[in-house]
Parts: sequence; C-alpha cells; structure tokens
Amino acid sequence: MSLFKRLLNPNYKSEEKARKAKDSERGKYYPEEKLPVDEKFTYCFNKNGGKFLYCGNMEEVLEAFDNILLENDWYERDVFCINESLTSRFNGFNLNFIKKPNATFFLSTCEALIGNNGSILLSSNQIKEKNLKELPSNFVIFATTSQLVESISEGLRKIKNQSTNYIPSNITTIQDFETEKEKDFMSYGSSTKNLYLLLLEDL
Repeated sequence: MSLFKRLLNPNYKSEEKARKAKDSERGKYYPEEKLPVDEKFTYCFNKNGGKFLYCGNMEEVLEAFDNILLENDWYERDVFCINESLTSRFNGFNLNFIKKPNATFFLSTCEALIGNNGSILLSSNQIKEKNLKELPSNFVIFATTSQLVESISEGLRKIKNQSTNYIPSNITTIQDFETEKEKDFMSYGSSTKNLYLLLLEDL
C-alpha cells in the first residue's frame, strides 16, 4: 500500500505496530526489507529540508497553495512561471505571472521525484536554459505520485521515453532545500532553495 494512502488509513497505526513486531523477530543477518520508493522519497526529501504537502485531489492542492501564499505573504507578488497550464490552474490567487526569473518565487512542474536521495529532477521543459542560481530562491513545485522513481537514471529514462520529438536539455537536480543550514564540503557550491512540494495523488 502506498505511503500516502496509508497515512489516510485509520488502521495504519495498528498495522505498523504489527509490522515492527514482526521485524524485531527477524534474524540479525537477515537482509533488510527494501523501503518502497514513496517512503524513501518522503524521508530523504524531508531530511534535505523540503516542505512536503500531500494532496488527495486538486481542491486540496489549491488549498495548500493558498496556505503557502498566506504563510509567506506572497499575494500580489511576481511569480516566475513558464508553464501555461500551471498559470491558468493557479490563476485565482491575485498573482502576477512573469517569464523572467527576477520574481518572489518560481512555480513549476518537474520531470521526476527521485526516491533514493529525495531530489527533484528538472530540465529545459521547466527552466529553459537558466542556471539554478539564476532562479528565485523560493520554489513551489507541483508534481504527481506517478512521477516518483527510484533513481536519477530511472528519471532520465522516463524523460527519454516521454520525449518523442526531442530530448530536453539542461537536465539538473535540486536537492538542497535548507537555506539556513551550514554548508559542508559535499554541498559547497550547490544552489540552496526554499522548496515546497505540492504532491497530487494520481495513482
């Protein structure tokens, strides 16, 4: 059962307790149970500092988006968005949609959600030829559960399969979502973004 569906399942806690009891009976050298991709993504994404909002339908997506605007006082602000369907979908919030990155936040879709490291896969379909550092520091990403994949290579395969006429360029991932955290050697030079993920259940 999907993690998201389990969150809405009233028997989830008792089922989880039974599962943990079963796990404690497993031998020390027994191979660890592999986490489902949705659980893995949620854990890694939160660990990376992302703000995760699961939505069961489009009405909940719009409500969550409204809460993001309210929390950050982003009403009547400029929004960088190149996706026309997103512009019309989120049109009722008194926002000024522009095609230039000098905006309060970036509203976009993505290519895939990467389970094994909690990152977001983007391409020229979302960011044209812009560098991540050229984009606003605040991101609101709209994605669906069907976009969850295990690894970056699987995400690249997904892009290739969906691109019949051309393969998009400028493919990149964003993984660092904690603007206040101290940088370590591995994250030095990466582009930190304050990122909200609106995730719509479509499976």
